[in-house]
Amino acid sequence: MLHLPAPRQRYPGRIDWTLFHLINTGIATRDWLEDPVTTLAAAAVPLYALATAGLWLLARPFGDTRWKQASVAALGSAAVAMLASQAISHTWARSRPFTAHEGGTHLLAAASPDPSFPSDHATAAFAIAFAVLAFSRRAGAGFLAAATLIGLSRIALGVHYPTDVLAGAGVGWAAALLVTTLGRPWVTRIVTLLGRLSDPVLAPVWRRLPHRRLVR
Repeated sequence: MLHLPAPRQRYPGRIDWTLFHLINTGIATRDWLEDPVTTLAAAAVPLYALATAGLWLLARPFGDTRWKQASVAALGSAAVAMLASQAISHTWARSRPFTAHEGGTHLLAAASPDPSFPSDHATAAFAIAFAVLAFSRRAGAGFLAAATLIGLSRIALGVHYPTDVLAGAGVGWAAALLVTTLGRPWVTRIVTLLGRLSDPVLAPVWRRLPHRRLVR
């Protein structure tokens, strides 16, 4: 049986570790910051996912499909980005900060056995944000701001280095670019199929909204 060599262990550079330690320690040693940051970090991901799916509801049933395409493209980009992230993590082995620097890391979240590079949270969040940006600058800017906060929170919690987050942002951008360009015809097809199911259900609800022009 052929045994492949284990991937070489990668360690952060001095600047990477210094920035990580500055952010992580700066949050963990201040009670007035630690509690809000950990609470926000726990709520940010589910709220971000709901906002992504909620983009579908901004589109008028049987009308302009821009927000539906943004929602589908964002979710598709996140899926593609996560596949790429898993492939990278299995070839670029890097221990989590709380494992490699146990004595110098304040772990403020549940420990994960997965490799540190790249950050899955940042990868998915930025893939979604860049995909939304392809359809709306205003909404995309909001999603990018939220993705940045999610990425920073992973450093603050002691589970990722800054370069893990930056790499996740890069992978997310590449995945979003792929989906919103080469994958655009597939996005359109999926929106058409799903719209046939959702539009008849959402149309009566949408007509009762006090303001129908929610986002432009």
